[in-house]
Amino acid sequence: MADTSIDHGVLDKPLEPLLDARHWYVGFSGGIDSTVLLHLLQRWCRQHPNAPRLSAIHVNHGLHAEAAEWQAHCEWLCRLLQIPILCLDANVERGSLGLEAAAREARYALFEEQLSDGDVLFLGHHADDQVETFFLRLLRGAGVQGLAAMPAGRTLGAGRLARPLLQQPRAALEAYAAAHGLNCVQDPSNFDTALDRNFLRAEVLPLLARRWPGYRATVLRASAHIGVAAEQLARSMPAPATIRSEMGDPGLRLGEINTGSPREAMQALRHWLLGAGWPAPDQAALAEFQRQLETGSDGSRSRLQCSAYTLQRYRDAIYLLPDPGPAEASGPMSLAPGETLELPGSAGRAWLAQVAREGLRLAPGERLRVAWREGGERCRPLGRGGSASLKKVLQERGVPPWWRDRVPLFYLGEELLAVGDLWLCDSSRWSRHPGPGEQLWQPRWERNITTAFD
Repeated sequence: MADTSIDHGVLDKPLEPLLDARHWYVGFSGGIDSTVLLHLLQRWCRQHPNAPRLSAIHVNHGLHAEAAEWQAHCEWLCRLLQIPILCLDANVERGSLGLEAAAREARYALFEEQLSDGDVLFLGHHADDQVETFFLRLLRGAGVQGLAAMPAGRTLGAGRLARPLLQQPRAALEAYAAAHGLNCVQDPSNFDTALDRNFLRAEVLPLLARRWPGYRATVLRASAHIGVAAEQLARSMPAPATIRSEMGDPGLRLGEINTGSPREAMQALRHWLLGAGWPAPDQAALAEFQRQLETGSDGSRSRLQCSAYTLQRYRDAIYLLPDPGPAEASGPMSLAPGETLELPGSAGRAWLAQVAREGLRLAPGERLRVAWREGGERCRPLGRGGSASLKKVLQERGVPPWWRDRVPLFYLGEELLAVGDLWLCDSSRWSRHPGPGEQLWQPRWERNITTAFD
């Protein structure tokens, strides 16, 4: 049997380029992969006093009855290893995503929030994870980018993500845990073969190993070759230029991908998504989306729904939609100068900014009522010269359909004073200049738009 023993020396090479980081974090679930990684890093840092500070991050998804026990176990082990730990609660909104994908999205969002410039997050992915991911993507019809190996590192928010154990097989991690008496969390869902990855791991790959014992190394080598091809393809085919909708959604013009070749069009779209860190869509879903784009009119709402994002056509472009989230507020919403209102769902936040001219007059103590469009509203944007339905004005302004019911409307009583930060209405409270002792205010609205394409 091959020797699978490892020690903290296996981290020397992958950690060398990361020594100038501000802070090292470990994504720590308590499972065997992250436990071994945390233990290895703790030993490595003891041997290298100049290493960055090391902390653990545990994300509690709250999806299992044992979640609180798993968190307590992680806190106990970190106390034993004298490693600070930050425990975060995830809000898993399943929506159109599968539960596993939704949990992953919530987890990575928390990781991104925690990382500052110069921080590194380590994850415990290993060689067997690489192999499983390759087969899963192959069975889903992935292209060359999808079949390329998971990168050892990439950007994540303001920091970086690193996978220092990608060259180590699962057996090596299991042997290390046994040798050091590491007690690890056992997630029962890991044994549920109704999940594709678990079925592949428990049923398919052992069968391959009996016939081709060295298949892991072969698959990893093939995946690395495909990764080189993917890099060459990316250099020879620059990603299409990113545009922005009226509301800031990133997108690309149909003319950038409608080159007459469906294959090239799909490749360009994949390239654009991957360049911003989004996974490529499945081949069948992408082909159907391309068919919709080719046969639809300018008013068509061709749509591609993936586990991590949604693409939708609007006029002559395709846009990456914001996460819809729940649009309902927990109660009536209102806003006064000096306050910031966190809007429900992914609508962002709003506040009132003082301006020198062309704003709203508010008496001391007055609060604006904030509401969503319900239908039938009318407004008179400044300079328009007449009243019109809010729906029509939003359409004329080029506000995409997915935003029209999420633009905050600012009322005083029943009078509509402003529509988001898009325009002020010709109202009884609008004034070009402040009067004696008066202050003028304009709404400001910060939308939750992905910064991946910035």
